[in-house]
Amino acid sequence: MVLNHIWGLYAHPKEEWQSIEKRHESGLYSLIHIMTIALIPAICGYYAAAHIGWSIGSGEVIMLTKDSAIMLAVAMYVALIVGVFALAYLIHWMAITFDSAPSFTQSLELAAYASTPLLMVGVTALFPILWFVVLASLGAICYSVYLLYSGVPIMMNIPEEKGFIYASSVVTCGLILMVGLLAATAMMWTSGFGPEYL
Repeated sequence: MVLNHIWGLYAHPKEEWQSIEKRHESGLYSLIHIMTIALIPAICGYYAAAHIGWSIGSGEVIMLTKDSAIMLAVAMYVALIVGVFALAYLIHWMAITFDSAPSFTQSLELAAYASTPLLMVGVTALFPILWFVVLASLGAICYSVYLLYSGVPIMMNIPEEKGFIYASSVVTCGLILMVGLLAATAMMWTSGFGPEYL
């Protein structure tokens, strides 16, 4: 089953990381996991933007046209998948520095499962109140970082001391990657690719 590790990552993450490490699935398995989980924020974001509308404070409800919401949902879906692959590449690239030699599939598994809470929190878009989505997203970011810190030593087969520094480096690069994606989005919006509002 594609989503068989999700419950374990929430209920007992260290044991689940050990299970993932023992039974390395194929790269295709990780890709299907990412593509499935990335549908959650894309679909929920589309529905919220086109059918429910966002409210910021006590202002009017903001809604997008259906075509514009579909375009943004597809762009978000692709960006999320590319982001997870970029994170996997960073994990793989930095491994040599920390005396580890993982395959790209191991790096992709670590990136895919560590980013799962961050992708699953996209369901909060169905309750599009800004403060609620921000709080839930902060919680998901914290748990994704925890999964990364707990998973790096196990998946990369290195001591916990090195794993902490390795995970800290990955988190730093991940934050830079996220800022880069946000900057690219802002540049595209100001270049005429912004959404159409109702």
